[in-house]
Amino acid sequence: MRDRSRPRAAFGAERPVALITGASSGIGAAVAERLAADGGWRLLLNGRDPERLSEVARRTGGIALPADLADPGGREKLVRQAEEQGEGRVDALVAGAGIGWAGPFTAMPAETVDRLLTVNLAAVVHLVRLLLPGMVERRAGRIVLIGSMAGSVGVRGEAVYAATKGGLMAFADSLRYEVADSRVAVSIVLPGAVDTPFFTRRGAPYHRDRPRPVPAGQVAAAVRDALATGRAQAFVPSWLGMPARVHGVAPGVFRTLAKRFG
Repeated sequence: MRDRSRPRAAFGAERPVALITGASSGIGAAVAERLAADGGWRLLLNGRDPERLSEVARRTGGIALPADLADPGGREKLVRQAEEQGEGRVDALVAGAGIGWAGPFTAMPAETVDRLLTVNLAAVVHLVRLLLPGMVERRAGRIVLIGSMAGSVGVRGEAVYAATKGGLMAFADSLRYEVADSRVAVSIVLPGAVDTPFFTRRGAPYHRDRPRPVPAGQVAAAVRDALATGRAQAFVPSWLGMPARVHGVAPGVFRTLAKRFG
């Protein structure tokens, strides 16, 4: 059986370099811990909180590269530092940084709209813009985006967050066509609710009975598999793929059910 924890051949490097954003907590930290446990990776960890990020770096043997991805200068500095630490290469990007906001769209402050669009979508697009050319030139690499079930079907009270994650889905699909002949794989991992500080930080706790939040480590396992196999899309938990397919095939039926139960 293929060992998915050691996908060295996919990168053309003995110890491939992985840049993980959002690594100071939640899914990003869980991805760093999973890859550190697998061994063989050179981990570059990005987050906004230097203290928490340094602690994750200490636990995982990674290098902390704090930066605010909402700042264009911060994004460019991060890529320069990552390429310096990686001796000219970044083999994999795991775009895990993201923020949320819950409530009626009519009550959402303009500055909060802009920050979600910037951090969740624009910053990811620009990081890929800066890192993808090197991967294409080397004919090896992985882009793994952390999306959300909300981007696949939409969620009441999270219109802008869902829009940013839906944008990532279209971005991943489009990129996949462009790099099909380059041996660079573009994946998107689509979790439902995840047991992380995300809900506390967005200012509204998770209140639904279903689906229950899954551990961040379960999402990290899907990211690890995407890095190893280049799989295009993964729902976490996997059964969430079923409502996504219903939404795609029979959107009217899905909306009726969502209004009744969601």
